[in-house]
Amino acid sequence: MSKYVFGKTVSMGFDTAVQRITEELAKVGFGVLTEIDVQATMRKKLGTEMPPYRILGACNPQIASQAIAAEPQIGALLPCNVVVRQDAQGGVWVEIMDPESVLKLVDNPAVPALAAQVRGKLEQALAAL
Repeated sequence: MSKYVFGKTVSMGFDTAVQRITEELAKVGFGVLTEIDVQATMRKKLGTEMPPYRILGACNPQIASQAIAAEPQIGALLPCNVVVRQDAQGGVWVEIMDPESVLKLVDNPAVPALAAQVRGKLEQALAAL
């Protein structure tokens, strides 16, 4: 994995993985605000084909509210992106933006504790898959 994302391969189909991570995120207080179907967008805009690839914009309203109160510009780094993708061999991956890595960009002492809290909840959702 990279320095800005954590995740794993899952033993389920693509659509099931999207559904399951959405459900697990809800269990730890996250809603999915946005859903971008990258595969469909690339097909429509570029006429190219690629394996299924979905970006889910996940948000925990309570923690987001605290972060925005502490640092109003932090909204540029929200929500947390969760990627569900299928590779060329048919493997399905669920990968999550690491809030601790991304929020290191913010120079505010209140933010690291919030980032750690978010990461813990996201790890919990991922582990349930």
